[in-house]
Amino acid sequence: MPEVHEEGEAPEEYVARLSRDKSDAIAGKNPSRWVLAADTTVLLGDQLMEKPADAADAARMLAAIAGNTHIVYTGVTLTNLGRDYTETRVAETEVRMLPLTPDDIAWYVRTGEPLDKAGAYAAQGIGGIFIDSIHGSFTNVVGLPLATLFLMLRRAGLDPLANQPE
Repeated sequence: MPEVHEEGEAPEEYVARLSRDKSDAIAGKNPSRWVLAADTTVLLGDQLMEKPADAADAARMLAAIAGNTHIVYTGVTLTNLGRDYTETRVAETEVRMLPLTPDDIAWYVRTGEPLDKAGAYAAQGIGGIFIDSIHGSFTNVVGLPLATLFLMLRRAGLDPLANQPE
């Protein structure tokens, strides 16, 4: 499914729409099942930074976010067509990156890690060494805001703590 940002679409609306589209596509094939979908993007100023097209694009993104604060948005949709239930939420987290030298960026790009990550870094991986601070949900930066998901499951009448050891 192509991920195309529509002109004038706010980042929050964009990730919400993409998560709904993904959820709808799977739920249509599995109408009695619960489906969870998410989509993440990075916003630096007014520039969206999704997954880089290639290593050069990853290096460009990293050079832009280095030493700056950006916002990570993740849209999360929980759907069950059989129960006529859909909820979408968006989490937002501010991330400040350390300043990076061209050698730092080249080294990180060579690891391959940035090539399939929004904003060209993985907070849960090697890229975590370049994060100066996070204001908000760390798991949102990873790509699935767990506290948001926990509350969504509860609102849907699902108990995320059921069958857990006491």
